[in-house]
Amino acid sequence: MMRARALPALRWIAGRIGGALLVVWLVATIVFFALRSSGDPLEAILGGPGSQAGPEAVAAAREQYGLDQPLVVQYLVQLWRIATLQLGDSYARRQPVGDLIAEQLPGTLLLAVLALTLAWALAVVGGIITTSTHGRLGRLADAILRGAEIVATVTPGFWLGAVLILVFASSLGLFPATSQGSHPAGLVLPVVTLAVPIAGFLAQVSRDALLEADAAPFAVTARARGASEPRVLLRHTLRHASLPALALSGWAFGNLLSGAVVVEVLFARPGLGRLLQDAALARDVPLVIGAVTVVALLYVAVVVLTDVAELFVDPRLRGPRPAALRAPDVAVGS
Repeated sequence: MMRARALPALRWIAGRIGGALLVVWLVATIVFFALRSSGDPLEAILGGPGSQAGPEAVAAAREQYGLDQPLVVQYLVQLWRIATLQLGDSYARRQPVGDLIAEQLPGTLLLAVLALTLAWALAVVGGIITTSTHGRLGRLADAILRGAEIVATVTPGFWLGAVLILVFASSLGLFPATSQGSHPAGLVLPVVTLAVPIAGFLAQVSRDALLEADAAPFAVTARARGASEPRVLLRHTLRHASLPALALSGWAFGNLLSGAVVVEVLFARPGLGRLLQDAALARDVPLVIGAVTVVALLYVAVVVLTDVAELFVDPRLRGPRPAALRAPDVAVGS
C-alpha cells in the first residue's frame, strides 16, 4: 500500500528533476554557442579591447583557459563544470563565478519577490473592484478598467521606469532615482516598474475567473444560505479565481528575473541583471553561463513551488499527484 502511494510521488519528483536538467542543458548550450559565435572570449581574458598582449601572452592565455582545444571539447568541459557545480573563474573579473553570483543574487531576488507580491496585490484588488462594480457602473466604466489592464500589460519596463524617475524622482522628489545603499525608499520605483506590467496580465486572468466564480452555483448557494458578500468572496470565489493566475506565477517570476536586467541598469541598482549584462558585453563565457544557469534553476524551482501551491488550493488536481503533497480534501468553493 505504501509502495503504491510512493510511486506517483517518485514519478512526480523524477519528472521535475528531468525537466530541470533539460532546461539547464538547453540554456547552457544556447548561451555557450551564442557567445562563441559573437567573438573570441580571449579579449576579455587579456583585459578588454585595446590590449597590447604579445603573441606569447596570447598563446599562454589560450592554453591556460583551454581555448586552444576544439570547440566541442570546450563545450563538453563547460557542461562538466555545470554538472559538478564548478563554474570556474570569470575571464574579466578574475574571481570565482560562484562568489560573484552569490554576491549579486540576493538583491535581484528581493526585487523580483517584492514585485511579484505587489503585482498579485494589484491584480486581486483590481479583480475585487471589477466584480463588486460589475453591471453597476455601466459599459464605459468596465471598458476603462479593461483598458487600464491592457495598457499596464503592454507598457515597456524601460519606458515606465523612465517616466517614474521623471515624475517621482526629478519633479516631486519623493523617491531616489538610483538605488544607493540599503534604504527601502530606493526599492519603490524599481519594484513598481517591474510589478505594473505583470499586475496587468494577472488582473486580466483573475478578473475573468472571478466573474465566472461569482456566478457559479457554489457562490449562489452560499448567498442563499445567508453568507455575506465578503464571506463569499474570501471563502469561495477568490480561492477559485486565483487558480489561473497562480498557474502563471512561475512564468511571471521568470519574466521578473529577465526584466531585472533593464531595471537594475536603469536605476543603477546592483544585482544579477547588471552582472549578466556586463559579462555578456565582455564575452565572459563562464560568468554568463553561470548566471543564466542560476536563473534557469530558479525559474524551475518557482514553477515546482507553483505546482505544489496549486495542489493545496485545488483538490481536483490531487488525484495523480504525490500523496505526500496532498492537503485535506476540501472542495473548491465549499
